[in-house]
Amino acid sequence: MTVVGLVTATKAGRAAAALLERAWPHTRSYPVGDLARAWRECDRIVCFLATGATVRLIAPLLGGKHHDPGVVCVDEARRFAVALIGGHGVDHSGGSNRLAHEVADVLGATPVVTTATDATGTGALDTLGLPVEGDVAAVTRAMLDGLLDGLLDGLLDGLSEGPPDGPLDGEGVTLTADATWPLPPLPVTVSDTPRPPCVLVTDRLVDPPRPAVVVRPPSLVVGVGASRGVAAGEVLALIHDALAEAGLSPRSVARLATADVKADEAGIVEAARTLGVPLVTHPAERLARVEVPHPSEVVRRAVGTPSVAEAAALADGGELVVPKRRSAMATAAVARLRPRGRLAIVGLGPGARDLMTPRAVAEVRRCGYLVGLDQYVDQIRDLLRPGTHVVESGLGAEEERARTAVRLASEGHAVALVGSGDAGVYAMAAPALELAGAEFADDTFDVVGVPGVTAMLAAGALLGAPLGHDHCAISLSDLHTPWEAIERRVRAAADADLVVAFYNPRSRGRDRQLPRALEILAERRGPDTPAGVVTDASRPGESVALTTLGGLDVSTVTMRSLVIVGATSSRIVAGRFVTPRGYAWQPSPT
Repeated sequence: MTVVGLVTATKAGRAAAALLERAWPHTRSYPVGDLARAWRECDRIVCFLATGATVRLIAPLLGGKHHDPGVVCVDEARRFAVALIGGHGVDHSGGSNRLAHEVADVLGATPVVTTATDATGTGALDTLGLPVEGDVAAVTRAMLDGLLDGLLDGLLDGLSEGPPDGPLDGEGVTLTADATWPLPPLPVTVSDTPRPPCVLVTDRLVDPPRPAVVVRPPSLVVGVGASRGVAAGEVLALIHDALAEAGLSPRSVARLATADVKADEAGIVEAARTLGVPLVTHPAERLARVEVPHPSEVVRRAVGTPSVAEAAALADGGELVVPKRRSAMATAAVARLRPRGRLAIVGLGPGARDLMTPRAVAEVRRCGYLVGLDQYVDQIRDLLRPGTHVVESGLGAEEERARTAVRLASEGHAVALVGSGDAGVYAMAAPALELAGAEFADDTFDVVGVPGVTAMLAAGALLGAPLGHDHCAISLSDLHTPWEAIERRVRAAADADLVVAFYNPRSRGRDRQLPRALEILAERRGPDTPAGVVTDASRPGESVALTTLGGLDVSTVTMRSLVIVGATSSRIVAGRFVTPRGYAWQPSPT
């Protein structure tokens, strides 16, 4: 729980603070004379004072950027919310920079953020929430100078599934990353030539050339077993020796793991606390099912599983990188976690960039692999961060694209599978998810669906409001669906008096399906029923034709068209296709 202190000196300040109190659940109010107490008790502070006065008041309290609360100043007129100190926060939660935006949202003020990386939208190494070693200042300067252009934006997102899939090259800099995680140590050579900044993502002990930083991913699990009464010092010494001999960094240890029966073993609990990582325990029967290289019958008789250290390290999958080691009263083993994959199934919308959702843009920018139809990939190629792998193919290769995307995600990569419109509507979501459940271990990766503006919605907006009441969508492509089934659906839609949107209405090799579908609809609705043909909605060459069921010229329809035929209630109103909602509007109460 983050507590925000509200420090006030005037009536106007107290009124503004009251607005924040009503908006936020965890606030505490202080008079200006109690600022020192707020400093001790709160995570972030909003001072309703001038910046000069605030600077003088907090100067004696400053201890260091890694400990001080973030402070925001708000002027008497509530015009500005100024991030003063602690921009990124002690816990990398955004600190005063984020707080300035939050305050501004409530008060209607303008946030003022002067931290260079935030002000320029560059991102900052100390916001990764991961250990970072090396020449942070030099690499940050390179970022601000554009030498790491866009690369760090994808680093944090990539680390939630594994490393970015690289190498990712920018002008004068290499963000070293690889499909195998973590990276092997880089060769170090002596040279008088100035070296470009470099960011390494690895759990190995490396000595990279300057200027460089090393980001430590949480990739290692240490399994621990011990006799009753083991000392924490012995456990810690064994762990550090095991990591050192394998050339692994303790800062990449994500957690300690052991058997449930050791959950209260004081030496193990204290070792986890000293390392600053959680202690995870597993039932003996689960550990007994994990295959290990060094099982022990003695251990089985004692705790019900032939292995504790190795089995606990491997319980959540991964690769054993340090087999079981012993000390007098403890055992330890180290496994490297397998990166968890991510499959984002992304709808790009009908074509125009401003109809692509911000969430879709974010998913495209964060991925390590982009999979899609070549013409859709071309639409968004400019959004890809440097080093993104692109897997593109032509029409008719839907199953291949789905299979590729799911396989890559199951291997631990961050994948975006893209399609036009909404990926769940006549697009890639269905085949990908079918394959994920039928052929791949879909529990090894996360699936994220990103909705998009469909062709039906884009065409409807151009025509007017044809979808104002009940409607349906039917694909007229019989490449994978028997025409008899399609015809039954068209007839059912006609009988139900639904507005119908026809996808895939006509191509060079399929020119009979649309006339037959219109003929079926004409059995139930008159020739004056409104109809519309929209081709290349929101794309260059867009055309919109408002017509009738009887007057629709099928020769103008292509595979890039969407055809909408109204219900018996549909009307053309002031040149717009409208299907009334059918409400009996009630007069407003007086």
